Amino acid sequence: MTIYLTESDVRSLLTMPIALEAVTDCFRRLAAGTAEVQPRRRLRFAERGLMHYMAACDSHAGYFGMKIYTTGPNGARFLVPLYRVDTSELVALIEADYLGQMRTGAASGVATRAMARADARTVGIIGTGLQARTQLEAVVHAIKVERVRAFGRDATRRENFAREMAAKLSVEVTPVTSAEEAVRGADVVIVMTSSVKPVLEGRWLEPGMHINGAGANFAHKAELDAEAVNRCDAIAADSVEQAKGEAGDLIQTFGDDASKWSKVREVSDIISGKIAGRSEARQVTLFKSIGIASEDIATAARVYEMAREKGIGREMPMWQR
Repeated sequence: MTIYLTESDVRSLLTMPIALEAVTDCFRRLAAGTAEVQPRRRLRFAERGLMHYMAACDSHAGYFGMKIYTTGPNGARFLVPLYRVDTSELVALIEADYLGQMRTGAASGVATRAMARADARTVGIIGTGLQARTQLEAVVHAIKVERVRAFGRDATRRENFAREMAAKLSVEVTPVTSAEEAVRGADVVIVMTSSVKPVLEGRWLEPGMHINGAGANFAHKAELDAEAVNRCDAIAADSVEQAKGEAGDLIQTFGDDASKWSKVREVSDIISGKIAGRSEARQVTLFKSIGIASEDIATAARVYEMAREKGIGREMPMWQR
C-alpha cells in the first residue's frame, strides 16, 4: 500500500542528525557502486515555468525513485515518488520541500566534516534565507562551531536570522554588514544565495579555509568569482558529471579546459576514504553542492521507514484490482 506524507509529516520525522546520517550513507554507497544517480533534467513548459526531474537507485538500501519539482511565478512544489527495489512497488509519495532543504544542508555538513580543518571553529555565511538555515544547522552538527558571522542584503532578515539561529543552535551568531566581513577570518564559509553574480571574492580568502558553495545550480549563475575558484587547492562536487552542466561557478571559470575539470573530485570518494579531503592545513578547499537525486532518495527512505514504524501518513489505494 502506498502512503502519502505531507510537509507536516516530514517535519515531524526528519531531524538534521538523521539527514546527516542518510546522506553520509548515500555517499558511501555511491563510492562502493551500489547506488546509481542520473543528473537533473529540466523541461520548460511556459515562459517562466520549469519542471525539474532527477532519479536515483540505491540497491543496497532497497529503494529507487525520483525527485520531481516545478518552479514558476507561483513558487515551487516538490515531490518524491519512492519505490522498493525488490518489488518495484510505489511505497510512498512524499512532499519534499523541507526534505530537500534538509538533505542539501546535510550534504554541506558531511563535506565540511571531511574537508575542513579539524580545528575549524568560526563560520561565515553569505545568505540568510530558508536554505541558509539548514546549511548552518548541518555544519554546526558536523563540526565544533563556536561563532558565526552572517550576512544577507536585507538588514532586518539577517538580524532575524542571527537571533533565530543562535537560539536554535546555541551558538553565537552575529549579523554583519558585508559579505567580506562575514568571510574574513572564518574557517568555514557557506554561500547560499539566489544571486546570479558572484558574492564571494577570491581576494577575501585565507589559507586553511573550507568553502561550501551551495546556491548556484544553473550554468549562468555563479556565487564564487573566478579568483575564488582558482585559489582552491582541492575541489569536490556531489556529482562531477552534473557539475559540468550546472555548476556555474566552475563552468564560468574552467570553460572546456579538461585539465582543470580533471581536478574536481567526487565528494563520495572523500567520504568513503578513497581520497583525502585535504592534504595540509593551509589548503583552501571547496565543496560545490549541486544537489543529486541519491541524496533525496536516501533521505526519503529514512522518512518513509520512520513513518511506517510510527503509523504516520495516509494510505492511498493505488492500482488495486
